[in-house]
Amino acid sequence: MASKRPFALLSLPTPIRIATCIQCRHLHRLNAPTLRVPKPTPFVPDVQTFLTLIGRGLSQHASKIPSWNALFKLSSDELRDSGIEPPRARRYLLWWRERFRNGIIGIGGDLDHVKDGTGELRIVEVPSDRPFDQIATLTKDPGMRKMIVNTPPSLPAEAKTEGGEDGEEPAIHAAAPPPKINASDAKPVTGVKIYHGSAIGGRGVQPIKGNRGVAVLKVQEGLWENRRGVKVDGGERRKAEVRAKRRLQERKNAR
Repeated sequence: MASKRPFALLSLPTPIRIATCIQCRHLHRLNAPTLRVPKPTPFVPDVQTFLTLIGRGLSQHASKIPSWNALFKLSSDELRDSGIEPPRARRYLLWWRERFRNGIIGIGGDLDHVKDGTGELRIVEVPSDRPFDQIATLTKDPGMRKMIVNTPPSLPAEAKTEGGEDGEEPAIHAAAPPPKINASDAKPVTGVKIYHGSAIGGRGVQPIKGNRGVAVLKVQEGLWENRRGVKVDGGERRKAEVRAKRRLQERKNAR
């Protein structure tokens, strides 16, 4: 149930009541908690990269946000005054800002080894005590399980990548078996999967040609974007009306 205003406040004349409410809002803003500024990460080191990742064209406003601290402290009114329009763009930016502040990140946000906006992913084998991992398969040894980790860059800069379309399964290439590392040294990368036992797939992931079990993830426009729905024929509520008008116009044109 919505909280009711005090009767004494409602009994005041309208001009005084409005002025009192405005003063109360200012007091609430003065007592608002201090917003915590999260630390940049290797994959998201600055404002430009953050706005590029969340997409919706917000990267064009990077010059209007002077620093990393400003990105997480500017209010909606201050963002509006800086020229970030339309309002839905500001709401989207504030939504992603709070997610990042609370540790909710997109693919690649947990990478530790990133160079020039690119992180290298590699399939490795780690010891496992799980019963179903004790059986050897065509792609792994007994007592081991596969995991995708982020490793320091080891491939030459001219290494060619293959198509990384969303939902497209990467190709398989013959190469050396995955390296074995200790479970304590393995930090799995979230948001990626192993396909066919030897290929890495995920949004924005680009397999390396000729290297089985190796791929790269690069900072690119809209990698973390929460895409808006597309209205078809005026949206769900107006769909029948729009289509009826279209059929009527088609019949008139056919006469």
